[in-house]
Amino acid sequence: MSRRIRLAGMAIGLVAVLGASGCEWDGLNSLPLPGAQGVGEDSWQVRIQMPNVTMLTRNSPVKVNDVSVGTVTDIEVEDWHALVTVGLEKGVQLPANAIARIGQTSLLGSNHIELSAPKDVPAQGTLKDGDLIPLDRAGAFPTTEQTLSSLSVVLNGGGISQVETITRELNATFTGRTDAIRDLLPQLNTLTSTLDQQTGDIIAAMSGLDRFAGTLAQQKDDVTQAITTIHPALTVLADRRENITKAITSLGDLSAVVQRIIDQGGEDLKADLANLEPALKSLADTGGKLADSLQWLLTFPFPMKNIDKVIKGDYMNLWMTVDLTASRLDSNFLTGTALGGTYGGVQATLGYGIPATAAGIGDPLQDPYKTPAETTAPAPTIAGLPPIPGLPAIPGLTVPATGQGGTGQ
Repeated sequence: MSRRIRLAGMAIGLVAVLGASGCEWDGLNSLPLPGAQGVGEDSWQVRIQMPNVTMLTRNSPVKVNDVSVGTVTDIEVEDWHALVTVGLEKGVQLPANAIARIGQTSLLGSNHIELSAPKDVPAQGTLKDGDLIPLDRAGAFPTTEQTLSSLSVVLNGGGISQVETITRELNATFTGRTDAIRDLLPQLNTLTSTLDQQTGDIIAAMSGLDRFAGTLAQQKDDVTQAITTIHPALTVLADRRENITKAITSLGDLSAVVQRIIDQGGEDLKADLANLEPALKSLADTGGKLADSLQWLLTFPFPMKNIDKVIKGDYMNLWMTVDLTASRLDSNFLTGTALGGTYGGVQATLGYGIPATAAGIGDPLQDPYKTPAETTAPAPTIAGLPPIPGLPAIPGLTVPATGQGGTGQ
């Protein structure tokens, strides 16, 4: 009797559950499981838009950091994607921009939903009751079927079959080269350390290369035009490649000859350069005077800057006083040389023809036509001694009179 009562109670309970579920039957998973997490009075719900629910069913667990914190309470279709409703325990805390992924709980195919904070962006806000996780933050981890399918591609058509060849070649490379490889490892360590120390320089170089590429991109039309324009020139160079090759070869032969000359006459060349140094120094010391003198070269005796004031039409007036005395020529052209003072002769010795000297004549540049009065030269005297009485004058030797531009001796 008691057994019949128990069976009747179970039947009544089953009918009550079916009635509470709206008379909908989709297997045992359509019924809420007693004792499941996230289905109590203090639980709260979150909706998730899933592009594909794979093998996910109602009553599947919801996990955070591999800890079950809730249960899938409903799955429905909405605008070509699934809308999954999950119930979570009261103490679960997640950011408002949390992400949802469908993962595989075991190899037998049972699935669960993994909730976590985003990894590519900072966490923001707090996930609340009734919030919606959109499609762009939902997805699924690779399933067992996808993993096995990818593995089959690698094993059948991938590079696994080449592992034996790679291993054999590595063994052939390392055999008998143990010491060399042992020395190579510290060098690789040094190389990587050096590269690590120069990370800033490498980044700066790459940034500069990026800016250069950006500049080229901005000037793409100019670069295209330049390449188009240079094409005929490259064609000409290609047509004359043989001549260019011969020229470069000849240049190499010339370099060998020059090198031989330098090797044989190097000391003489050094001496010539050392002797050339004073002349170049003197030329450099002239400063701007040499450049100023060059403007007289083509328009002598008039400076180039005044030539338009001198020549009017097809004629010009010129009044020139030229001092061609031997002493003047000697002073202007031989001073500072080994011949200095030798060209003047008797005039240079006695001072004749030189202004304000013993000759006594006037300045030839100021009064060239004024000639000195001839007087008989007095008897020679010696400084510091009285004149010799009765000493006759030197016949035929005359000097300018006193007051004619000089002083007599």
